[in-house]
Amino acid sequence: MSRSAALVSSPDVQFAGLRAREYSRLDRGRVVYLDYTGAGLYPESLVARHAQLLASEVLANPHSGNPTSLRSTALFERARQHVLTFFNAPSDEYAVIFTANATHALKLVGESYPFGAGDRLLLTADNHNSVLGIREFARRAGVSAEYIPILPPGMRADEPALFRALNAGGGTHRLLAYPAQSNFSGVQHPLDWIERAQARGWDVLLDAAAFVPTNRLDLGRFRPDFVVMSFYKMFGYPTGIGALLARRSALERLCRPWFAGGTITVASVQADRHYHAPGGTGFEDGTLDFLGVPAVELGLAFVESVGIEDIHRHVKALTAPLIDCLLSLRHSNGRRVAVLYGPDDVERRGATVAFNFVDPAGEVVDAGLVEGLAGAEGISVRTGCFCNPGAGEAALGLSRAELEACFERSPQRMSYDEFRRCLGGKGSGAVRASLGLASNEADVDAMAAFARRFVDADQRTVVGAA
Repeated sequence: MSRSAALVSSPDVQFAGLRAREYSRLDRGRVVYLDYTGAGLYPESLVARHAQLLASEVLANPHSGNPTSLRSTALFERARQHVLTFFNAPSDEYAVIFTANATHALKLVGESYPFGAGDRLLLTADNHNSVLGIREFARRAGVSAEYIPILPPGMRADEPALFRALNAGGGTHRLLAYPAQSNFSGVQHPLDWIERAQARGWDVLLDAAAFVPTNRLDLGRFRPDFVVMSFYKMFGYPTGIGALLARRSALERLCRPWFAGGTITVASVQADRHYHAPGGTGFEDGTLDFLGVPAVELGLAFVESVGIEDIHRHVKALTAPLIDCLLSLRHSNGRRVAVLYGPDDVERRGATVAFNFVDPAGEVVDAGLVEGLAGAEGISVRTGCFCNPGAGEAALGLSRAELEACFERSPQRMSYDEFRRCLGGKGSGAVRASLGLASNEADVDAMAAFARRFVDADQRTVVGAA
């Protein structure tokens, strides 16, 4: 037995009890859920406590001074303060802006960042599409995005290239955006980049959506200018609520391109003028989910009751044997059954494991086919490039020439399936298995048993099994 296997063999009483109390529906339904990077699972007590709160309160649109509105406002502010406390963010330094999700938070920054001629936008190639989309706002201001490559097979960023770019200076406004943890490979990019970039005159936007469900983010220690997240990634419920945590000094540098209900103190039709509300309030568009936001406080309290450090240790202990299994499988001819995209150990990585199965001839088994076979056995994995094209391109060895040729073939529009066909066998994406708070050893064992099906299975065998 490997050392990593021994780690998970020890019974974890705390998490076994938690699964039995809060996630019993998994075992009742014989569900093997391995898509925590896609969405966390809600504990039953969180839903019950939220329903109890709604049944006992009378809550109304908070944009008023009546008693029911003031009660909603009070719950809003309690949730806001709990977010600051959870992330150890000083209230005099950070503002919490509730959004629809991490994507909405990123859009707020992108559309308001004061890009101008000569300014710079620096992105790691390993970024979610919602981060990459900021380049379109920059492009309108005449600023072209620059990309820091990631290096297979470990899928870590080219750090020397990053600091060459940071040291190059230029422009009045400079924005670096990168993920604390890759949603593709699970790589955890260094948080000390934040201070090092800021010391060189850069603003830093940290995508923490994949990181915070199983890792401590201490904003008293690491102080990015902007942090984005979605709460359903952390505790599954409610969906449709995220946050932008922004340094108040950074918010003052942003310039909103429009105004809406809730974001102004005064607006006039005849005078054709308006005043934005100060601080974070000026970024909360319209009426937010005032019934859902109180559940954020309840969800954070649940995570605190378990302990984020304990969650981190739990998923790390489960990730090790999953990786060990994938890397140990061999066909009779000695070829590996799976190719891993990302670190082959659990150091500086999260519980997101991306890979592809390979047949004895070295041909990649179509990821979509794998997803279908897994689903037939009650195993939920995710396939594709996971809205992270840069990581997918690096992992699959796609060249710029190949990609540009496909875009030139159809300049206006192309479906994902058409794009895959254009790229041939290299464009099918990867398989992603991700672990979370409610995962257990049986989930890892089920995935390992499924993976062993591909030993000595050629393409015809796999297709026949589908």
